[in-house]
Amino acid sequence: MQAQRPPPPGLLKRLHAGAAAVAILYGLSARLFFGLKLSFSGSPAGGLFAVMSLAFIFVVPFVIGFLASYLSRQQRLLSALAFGVLPALTALGLALLLAFEGIICVFLWVPLYTGLSALGGAAAWGVLRLLGDRGRTRVLGLAVVLPLGVGLGEHALPRLDESRHVETSISIDADPQSVWEEIVQVPAIRPEEHGFALSHALGFPRPVAATVNGRGVGSLREASFERGVVFLERVTASDAPRLLSFTIHADVDSIPARALDEHVTVGGPWFDVLQGTYRLEPREGKTLLHLSSDHRLSTRFNGYAGLWTDFIMRDTQDYILRIVARRAEARARAAGR
Repeated sequence: MQAQRPPPPGLLKRLHAGAAAVAILYGLSARLFFGLKLSFSGSPAGGLFAVMSLAFIFVVPFVIGFLASYLSRQQRLLSALAFGVLPALTALGLALLLAFEGIICVFLWVPLYTGLSALGGAAAWGVLRLLGDRGRTRVLGLAVVLPLGVGLGEHALPRLDESRHVETSISIDADPQSVWEEIVQVPAIRPEEHGFALSHALGFPRPVAATVNGRGVGSLREASFERGVVFLERVTASDAPRLLSFTIHADVDSIPARALDEHVTVGGPWFDVLQGTYRLEPREGKTLLHLSSDHRLSTRFNGYAGLWTDFIMRDTQDYILRIVARRAEARARAAGR
């Protein structure tokens, strides 16, 4: 283990600025490269390298933090951790400003991204203490190409489809029939009925209406959301006023370009919503309304992605339930039920 002599004070600021600039440029370049969707003979669907990959999601932020701290020759662990994170977050912010990433992807990635870039900074501190300047060029070269190596190797790992279940509920001061009439068909939601939901603030469209072409099993509901997003829902179970269940199919062709971030588009290769169920439970003059859904994840990091898709689905379902509750309570009061 070699103790490192700190650079002369006059050189330190320039060294830090240069290291940060290199790390930021590396992060932006990696985003551009992985966004090219390069495809060669025999390469997997979606291209040889992809943004939704272990190489980009996990390895690139680690390397950004490593490069920042290694090139700036951080001598203290806490400084290495901090200096690994700052250029990485700057690169992510620039990617958002330049529209390389959507706000929803940035929000979902930030916790993992921050931790991995800090880990990269710590790794750089350890390498400097262990090797000093020995093999400096080799260390830098290995760091730069590490995401490419992981990207090539990860295709040996299966991309598993995982079905996830989310259920939410709300107590409504109305009888089941009043609630049922508000879920079978949903008239257009007025502007004053809308409220705040974090998922909408992050870019997911708000619900607009749901129309139905019949009643009972086999009927087709059309649930429309803002920005032209439409879901076709085929009723698979109907037991008024207790149960309504339906499959969900995203009408992908009708969704305008950039209505949803490409990496979280419903019906895309990574994420899809499969089915939904309303279940009404009478409770002493009130109704406990349950809304559940099943969605598909198809990544090599479903464990992390699932935390966020569960949150988004739960937030969306809670939003819908609040609107249904207000409408059902108003209907019950008007009917004197």
